[in-house]
Parts: sequence; C-alpha cells; structure tokens
Amino acid sequence: MTVRFVSMQRNGKSVRKTEELLKLRDAALQIGISFPTIKQWIYKKKIRSVRTAGGHHRIPESEVDRLLFRTRGRTEKERNLVIRRCSGRNQLVGRIDAVRISGLMAEIAISIGGQQITSIITSRSAREMQLKPGQTAAALIKATEVMILRV
Repeated sequence: MTVRFVSMQRNGKSVRKTEELLKLRDAALQIGISFPTIKQWIYKKKIRSVRTAGGHHRIPESEVDRLLFRTRGRTEKERNLVIRRCSGRNQLVGRIDAVRISGLMAEIAISIGGQQITSIITSRSAREMQLKPGQTAAALIKATEVMILRV
C-alpha cells in the first residue's frame, strides 16, 4: 500500500511525500520482532504508525528502515555474536533498492539510512542468495570490498 502524507520540515514548509506502508505482521517480520511487540511499540510511541480508514495500523517503510540496524539480537551480547559470525566489523543493514545481473557480475544497490551503497558481486552469488529489491540485506565493509549478506 502506498500513501501520501504531509510532513513538516525544519524550515516550516509542508512537503508531500509518498511512502510504502506495511502491514504490522510484515513490518514485524522485517524488523525481527513479534506481532505483540510491534503493537506495544505503537502504543508506547516507539514506532510511528499510520491509521487506515478502517482503523488498522500501517508502518511506513522509513520506520522499518530506521529500526533495522537495532534488531539483529535481543540483547547487546546477542548482537555482538551476530556481528562476530563474520570477521568484518562494519556491517550495515538496509533494504535492497536494485539488483542488476549481467553476465558473470551483479550490481546490488542497498539503501541504508538514506544513503546508498553499491556492491559488485558474482551473478551466481546474487542468484544463490535470491536477492530481490525490497529485501533486507547487510553490507559488510571490509578493507576496500563491500560484500552483501542476506539477513
């Protein structure tokens, strides 16, 4: 579902913005939390939601993106273990914007917090991970290389 809503900027001017809205179960699945938890977050205003005409909550994709990097483990210790599974320290979780496969190579563009990281990987790797736009993925930055991990 795509919706337009008005948001205020710092200079006080209102701007029309189009954004994808997710059902609660879909948003919870992407963030890695349970349905009851996302409901509690809405009630406690930890996550912004939009109400439909029927009174149902929908979560803007930008809210899911904002929370992605925080939810890779329930405790700090678990999050550290998740990061240590790969030797790279710089893992950035985001959403895949584009996948272009051509011959032996594939170009993967990931949106992370309003920024975009592009990685060139083998087309076989992209197919094995079944990378598609809209999926959650992590960019693992190690030395001069950026690797893609499906999360």
